[in-house]
Amino acid sequence: AAGAPVKAEPGLRPLGLRKDRDALLYVPESSAKFEKAPLVISLHGATRDADRGISLFRSLADEHGFLLLAPASEDGTWDAIRGLFGDDVKFINRAMARTYELRRIDPARVAMAGFSDGASYSLSIGLGNGDLFSAVFGFSSGFVIPGERNGRPPVFMSHGTIDPILPIELCSRRIVPQLKHEGYRVTYREF
Repeated sequence: AAGAPVKAEPGLRPLGLRKDRDALLYVPESSAKFEKAPLVISLHGATRDADRGISLFRSLADEHGFLLLAPASEDGTWDAIRGLFGDDVKFINRAMARTYELRRIDPARVAMAGFSDGASYSLSIGLGNGDLFSAVFGFSSGFVIPGERNGRPPVFMSHGTIDPILPIELCSRRIVPQLKHEGYRVTYREF
């Protein structure tokens, strides 16, 4: 049909949504097996960029065939880490819309993931929009930003026991019991 997304060529490409700190889309060759591809949105940690969002999951994308979308925060970290959602969440929405233009995506297999500050942002966005995400991942999360939540996607979290930046006792060991209390299915690993 006219205007229908095509199968984007395999490889890594910037989406060209902004001059600095753009979003990257990685289409692994293994995604060709899917008519509608699974998608993971990967959010980098503080002081990092979209390259880090890709490198966190690239080998898994190659193995399993999911597309990997890595937007970059506008500044050194995600805006809501300092209090309020703003331009970063709008940019993630734009990057997702562009990805959906480039490749058919399976709406039942879209996950939000992140590391460190990106994990806090991932949990906050993923749980707030749980009707859009089939899973939410938080690797070394600091907190979840309070707000309205929709849906009940399963959650996977992990955290290192000697994390000097986001101490496990103050972070994941508080988040996990709270999410379970709220009725989320949480798989949690400490390392």
